[in-house]
Amino acid sequence: MNKSLILAEKPSVGKDIAKVMNCRKQGNGFLEGDKYIVTWAFGHLVTLAEPEAYEARYKTWRLEDLPMLPSPLKLSVINKTGKQFRTVKAQLNRKDVSDVVIATDAGREGELVARWILEKAKVKKPIKRLWISSVTDQAIRKGFQQLQEGRRFDSLYEAAQARSEADWYVGMNATRALTVKHNASLSCGRVQTPTLAMVHEREEEIKSFQPASYKKVFVTLGNGLHAWYQDKRGNNRIFSGVDADKILENVKSEKAVVTKVKRKKKVEPTPLLYDLTEIQREANNKFGFSAKETLNTLQKLYENHKVLTYPRTDSRYLSSDLIDTIPERLKSCDVKPFSKNVLKIKKEKWSMARTLFNDQKVSDHHALIPTEVAPVFSNMSDREKKIYNLVVQRFIASFYPAAEYEITDIETKVKEYDFVCKEKQLTKLGWKEIYERSPNEKLGGALPQVEEGAALSIKQSGTEHGETQPPSSFTEASLLAAMVNPERFIKEKNKKDLAKTLKSSGGIGTVATRADIIEKLLNHSMIEKKGKYLHTTLKGRQLLTLAPEELVSPALTAEWEQKLLEIERGNIHKASFLKEIKQYTQDAVQSIKQSKQSFKHDNVTGTPCPHCGKLLLEVKGKNGKRKVCQDRSCGYIKNISKTTNARCPQCKKRMELRGEGEGQIFVCRCGHKEKVTTFNERRKREKQNKASKRDVNKYLKSQDKEEMKNPALAEALAKLKGKD
Repeated sequence: MNKSLILAEKPSVGKDIAKVMNCRKQGNGFLEGDKYIVTWAFGHLVTLAEPEAYEARYKTWRLEDLPMLPSPLKLSVINKTGKQFRTVKAQLNRKDVSDVVIATDAGREGELVARWILEKAKVKKPIKRLWISSVTDQAIRKGFQQLQEGRRFDSLYEAAQARSEADWYVGMNATRALTVKHNASLSCGRVQTPTLAMVHEREEEIKSFQPASYKKVFVTLGNGLHAWYQDKRGNNRIFSGVDADKILENVKSEKAVVTKVKRKKKVEPTPLLYDLTEIQREANNKFGFSAKETLNTLQKLYENHKVLTYPRTDSRYLSSDLIDTIPERLKSCDVKPFSKNVLKIKKEKWSMARTLFNDQKVSDHHALIPTEVAPVFSNMSDREKKIYNLVVQRFIASFYPAAEYEITDIETKVKEYDFVCKEKQLTKLGWKEIYERSPNEKLGGALPQVEEGAALSIKQSGTEHGETQPPSSFTEASLLAAMVNPERFIKEKNKKDLAKTLKSSGGIGTVATRADIIEKLLNHSMIEKKGKYLHTTLKGRQLLTLAPEELVSPALTAEWEQKLLEIERGNIHKASFLKEIKQYTQDAVQSIKQSKQSFKHDNVTGTPCPHCGKLLLEVKGKNGKRKVCQDRSCGYIKNISKTTNARCPQCKKRMELRGEGEGQIFVCRCGHKEKVTTFNERRKREKQNKASKRDVNKYLKSQDKEEMKNPALAEALAKLKGKD
């Protein structure tokens, strides 16, 4: 009997699908049933081959060998996941497998994961596509009832291929050219370099900012109104050219005549649901989570806990086919601290805001919302709870009515000077009921009633002094916002056309890649964090002057992203796009080769290399510090320190391991130092003195038996428990 092979992206998803499709028979890297075989990747099992796969000379980095433009690009199996690739390949090529169901993540990158595996395994069997946004049992069953023809997604695969190959040509060549030319590790890419440039430009804005002093003139009127002097443009800040003290002197002890009273109601509808970028920004602002941390947490809530839908979405709307599923999703949120909100929604018979359902604004995936699965908070980490609560809070808010305000403008005249009082009063909480509100958003407290023509005495008058402030340095939240809308960072003449392109393409990068881009810049020491703010390093600033000019601007990557969308839609072919990419690569490499600029290391030590005599560089990595020779062709490396999992006995933080051989010591930032031999002896003693879980359980069972034998003891223990 022929079977269908289901290919999932990760083991956890594969096992969820296998459970639903009755695949119980355990294999090595797969599960099998009567009709289906389920196997899985570990993300990418296959990638684009390294340059040396084309020509042996590419193994050595040389300027004269650039640009490298092999065509077509080859695929290679990733070494560390090679065993699973062989398992998947064996299952794909089984004689009893008649067709393949692609069940990788429903998006551009998920399509690439599966198609590259099929291509490398030389599988030509018919394919179908499972396209789901959550991995609950219900969603999986429904997805298999609506399997789509796999070839329908060929253009999505072409776009994914084009993106990957373009990044290979540009990134591989530009990085090698810069690194060899300047004898420094300089990573360059079509999204990361413009992102780095935006951080630098913000720093330049702050550096060149000239603060301007200003004054504000205010009067407090007899009925409690607080009014500000306004110029013709409605600004209440007085800069040079207007004598604030003169205004103040002239209005003292005068009457203010009310010239206009304007009241209007304002409705603030429920906020849109989260897409990935918006929740990354919110989590960074509220909790200080990095974009990468938030994405990883969402992925766990989606894959492991199954309480949220697919996270890599760029939409903040829902498709109309989800309307019937909303009551069950709301039911899953009926847990503390949201039970009272869910009860109110049911009592008031509120429905989700219809404006949030818009098929035209949903592309591959709808907005991030809860699934029909109720959360088990005891199984969640603190970070997972916080992110889950953010999504549920926004989801529940969408059932509540709009918040309502009363906006009041009262204009008065004191002699020839115009004063204005502007107030905004919250009159109906609406959806704001489930959010913490700022002090100026409390209900009630209407302004004093005044009529036009009324004369009011001035109780108090005065001035406030201030100074204009520079823009803030980027945080991850504000940088993500700039990546979505980088229009102001474009300097090209055709700025309007490029801005339009940026808007339609969703900015630079994609929702799925922006977190990785920021992380890569941090890991490559192009930017660094100071508190919550991001700053460029000397290495990053130098890269911006050494990289080709077009690669520094957001315009180029926005144009490319737009073309990738056109490939995805089937409007242009991958080959024409890659022809353009190759030409750009040739031009970029040529400009790097001809550059007269030089690179200056900012991490030079006073220690000479024992091999070639050049001064060593101190390099910080994820897991510690190393000294490396600044001459790449020398290759000398010596570890200085390594961050370990060993905990300090005083402050419990992770310690660094320094030194070599018998002289190795653990060092903690709190000042604690300990020889490795001493540490090992201490750990040995602790293990001997610490009861194992097995011992603890054994002891507890013996106590239960003792209670049974000794009623007096049981009674005493019961009293103690009662006091707790």
